Amino acid sequence: MTDLPKLTPRQAEILKLVEDSIREFGAPPTRSEIAQQFGFASANAAEEHLKALAKKGYLELSPGTSRGIRLSERLRQVAKQMTLPSQAFAQLTLPLIGRVAAGSPILAVEHVEKQVPVDPSLFSQGADYLLKVRGMSMRDAGILDGDYLAVKKAHEARNGDIVVARIEEEVTVKRWLKLKTPQGLQIQLIAENPDFDPIIVNEGVDFAIEGLAVGLIRPNGL
Repeated sequence: MTDLPKLTPRQAEILKLVEDSIREFGAPPTRSEIAQQFGFASANAAEEHLKALAKKGYLELSPGTSRGIRLSERLRQVAKQMTLPSQAFAQLTLPLIGRVAAGSPILAVEHVEKQVPVDPSLFSQGADYLLKVRGMSMRDAGILDGDYLAVKKAHEARNGDIVVARIEEEVTVKRWLKLKTPQGLQIQLIAENPDFDPIIVNEGVDFAIEGLAVGLIRPNGL
């Protein structure tokens, strides 16, 4: 099977948004959601990009329905042939996650501020998204307010790893520590700044590891 035609950077971003939405929510975004995501003046601009992607063989469009977008059979076959489902369209950008709403997936479409032109393979372990750092709790690890932390999705960590963790309604970046105490195993999330106390994750708290830090980008260097 021949390769699919080359995409423009904007087409690659829109295609990745469609794929991410289908993977996370089981449905593609609407034209209006695409327009809002990329700052288009109207849904018609999103429609023109979608038509271009369909013409190049990446998408199949169903007229008359707001979510009538699906990945083409040709694209699925190419992806399967490559054994990397996202390789055909996820190699040029990473989604930048801003503030995360309570109770919703970290990669939800509404959390993505923009697509950042950076190849995930630049990071030794690969990266699934960038998280905008807020605050200075990891200052002494060289992670500053406003930095983009490259994150690989994961649900487990080793002592010393820098993790993205969800605690109740908050998402935080800290160093992972799991240790034995007389009361049993205890999880601590350690800041890299003496002005911040460790966070003790008590039993019964709604808690999850969202990912591991695999790199850092200082956005003014982009």
